[in-house]
Amino acid sequence: MTRSSDVLIIGAGIIGAATAYFAARAGLRVTILERDLPAGGTTSRCEGNILVSDKELGPELELTQYSLSIWKGELAEHAALWEFQAKGGIIVASHESSLASLERVSSAQRSSGIASERLDPAALREREPFVTERALGAAFYPEDSQVQPILAAAQLLRLARDAGAQLVTRAPVTALLRSGDRVTGARTPRGDFSAAHTVNATGTWAGEIGAMAGVSVPVLPRRGFVLVTEPLPPMVRHKVYAAEYVDNVGSSDEGLQASPVVEGTPAGTILIGSSRERVGFDDRVSQTALRTIAQNAIELFPFLERTRILRHYHGFRPYCPDHLPVIGHDPRAPGLWHAAGHEGAGIGLSAGTGKLLAQALSGAEPELPLFPFRPQRFSEEAPA
Repeated sequence: MTRSSDVLIIGAGIIGAATAYFAARAGLRVTILERDLPAGGTTSRCEGNILVSDKELGPELELTQYSLSIWKGELAEHAALWEFQAKGGIIVASHESSLASLERVSSAQRSSGIASERLDPAALREREPFVTERALGAAFYPEDSQVQPILAAAQLLRLARDAGAQLVTRAPVTALLRSGDRVTGARTPRGDFSAAHTVNATGTWAGEIGAMAGVSVPVLPRRGFVLVTEPLPPMVRHKVYAAEYVDNVGSSDEGLQASPVVEGTPAGTILIGSSRERVGFDDRVSQTALRTIAQNAIELFPFLERTRILRHYHGFRPYCPDHLPVIGHDPRAPGLWHAAGHEGAGIGLSAGTGKLLAQALSGAEPELPLFPFRPQRFSEEAPA
C-alpha cells in the first residue's frame, strides 16, 4: 500500500527536521523518511554553530541573518530544549597580515549591518583571559550563537510530530517514484510513499538521491574532526577562532586544512576544531589531522597543553563547489526539491532553510529569494 502526503522529506538530520517542523506548522501533511535513526549523519558530528562572523557578503550571509532571526525569534520559546547560547564569537589575529585581513572583512560586514567590535589586545584579554599573548587584535561578534545539534534536530522532529508530521525510521530510499518526468515519491523497504513534493535533505548523500531522478547535484563530503576535553571550570567564554579559519571555510582545496576553533559547552567540556579535507567517504581516523588540530588549539589557548582530551569524533560536511547550499525546486525533475550542501553552516542555516522551503511548498513567495541557491545552477551555461 502506498502512503501519501503533501510533502515527503528524505533525511531526518537538522535540515530535514527544520523543514518538517515549518511545513507541518504551515498545515501541510508531512512524512519524513530516515534511512537509519534521526540525526545520525553530519548533525551528530559537528559543533552546533550559528555564525555570522565567518560569512562573506552575499546570499549565504543574508540566509544566515534570516535564519538567526528565526532562532532568536519564533523559535526562542524552545531555546532551552536545544541549549541555545548567544555567547558571541571572537576572531583572533596573531599576525600583522591576518589582522589587516580581519579588519577588511569585519568592516565590510559592518557595512551590511553585522554587529562587530574591534578589540585591541587588552580588550581581547578582558573577554578571554587565557587567550594567547601573541594576539595582536581581534573582532567580537555578539550575534554568534550555538546550539546542541542533536538536541535541536530531535526536538524539532518532536515538535513537527506534535504538529502532525509522520516519521518513518530505518527506511532507506531505494528509488524515486515517477510519473513521466515528475517525481511523485519514494520507494523503501518499508513501502512506497507518495507526495506532491519530495524534498532531498540527505546532506552529503544528496547527489545519490538526485541521481535517482536523473539530475546532478554536486554535493561532496568534506571530512572534519572535533576534539572534546575533560570538563573544566569556565575558561573559554565565547566561540574563539583564528582569522585563518575564514579562509579555510571558503577554500576548495582537497588537502588537509586546519585552523583553531575553540569553545566551551554548558557541560564544561571544550570543543576543539577544526579541520577540512576532501577524502570522499574515507571514515578512517587521521592522526595527522588530530595532531594538527591539537597543536593549533594550544597556540590559541596555551593552557590546553595541560588539558586531557576525552574523545574525538568526525564526520562529513556536505560541500558544494561554490560554497552555497542547494535549496529549492528542481525544474529538471518536477516535484523534487533539494535542501543540502550547507557544509559547516547547516545547523545555523537550518531554521531559515526550513522556513523558506515551507513557504515555497505552501505556494507562498519565500521571504528571501531562493534564486542564488537554485539546484540547476551548476548545469547552466556560463554567459558568453
